[in-house]
Amino acid sequence: MMHYQLRCAAQHEFDGWFKDSGAFDRQAKRGLIECPVCGDSQVERAMMAPRLTGRASIPQVKPETQAMPTETPATVAVTAPASDARMPAQLRVMLQRLRAEVEKNCDYVGPAFADEARRIHRGDVEKRSIYGETTPEQAESLADEGIEVGAIPWVPRADG
Repeated sequence: MMHYQLRCAAQHEFDGWFKDSGAFDRQAKRGLIECPVCGDSQVERAMMAPRLTGRASIPQVKPETQAMPTETPATVAVTAPASDARMPAQLRVMLQRLRAEVEKNCDYVGPAFADEARRIHRGDVEKRSIYGETTPEQAESLADEGIEVGAIPWVPRADG
């Protein structure tokens, strides 16, 4: 495993672990490495001091793999904006990416979310992925009717 100190175009520095230097190069070229602070994918290696250790002291790290879902959910309820003040930067970036995917792949139905989810569930309208706002009571009522609803915290967009 290779450990690199990385830096985005906005000068945020963070750590990265890669199988080898080629893995970093390939991922960076494809824009797969993102800054956990701002989500920028223009990432390069930063200068770092060499680490001289014996082989026995190198920790065995297994990188986590994340599979992107292949299907979008039928319904997604949006909760109140999450407070950025207490949220770790990496979580904020992940929620911004989730928001972008929801906005790209689902229809916004606004405050009519509960009614539209019911219409889809009953087959009154074509089945499609939707998102919008609903109260906790409306979401509970939907769940009682067997309508799957997911709530996500809605953070400000990464681009604005």
